[in-house]
Amino acid sequence: MTDSELHPYVELIAREARRPVVTDQAARDRIMAAVRTEPAPRRLPVWLGAFQPRPISLSPAVGGLLAAGLVGLGVLTSNFALDRDGRNTVGQPPVAARLPVSDTVFVFVAPQAAKVSLVGDFNDWDASKVPLVRIPNSGLWKVTVPLPAGRHLYQFVVDGNWLPDPGAPVAGDDGFGRTNSVRIVRTGSSS
Repeated sequence: MTDSELHPYVELIAREARRPVVTDQAARDRIMAAVRTEPAPRRLPVWLGAFQPRPISLSPAVGGLLAAGLVGLGVLTSNFALDRDGRNTVGQPPVAARLPVSDTVFVFVAPQAAKVSLVGDFNDWDASKVPLVRIPNSGLWKVTVPLPAGRHLYQFVVDGNWLPDPGAPVAGDDGFGRTNSVRIVRTGSSS
């Protein structure tokens, strides 16, 4: 179905639009006379021309100095950082460090191990920061870590070998050929 069948006036309008416009010479002369009598556009005052957009070009040295100045201004004004409530946050720990923390228990079974530690995104993956303690007369190793609410990736280091937690969900390859475990910490809960 064509447009002309859908709308009966389409063909009529198209035919009218294609028809040449005929004007008499007297009408053209009156129009051109009216155009000639219009005053020429006024030039802007010199002072107003200063507000007109225009391209500028800077040498690389001047551009670098301008960028350095803007960075310096940013550094100077960063000392006045405010949070959402308008309180000054300079000198305070990062937001993650100010979140409520929950004591989170990690347990690993390694009866033959001489040393077990916990590494994760909460301790910069440093095996010396969070050692686990062997529970006497068992093969269990345990540590309690205060963690802020959120998703945390971690592994255990058992006698120098990095291992995921077999009792926890995994986050997949971490880009270093290892599979990290995941612990979700909720506010006010301990796991």
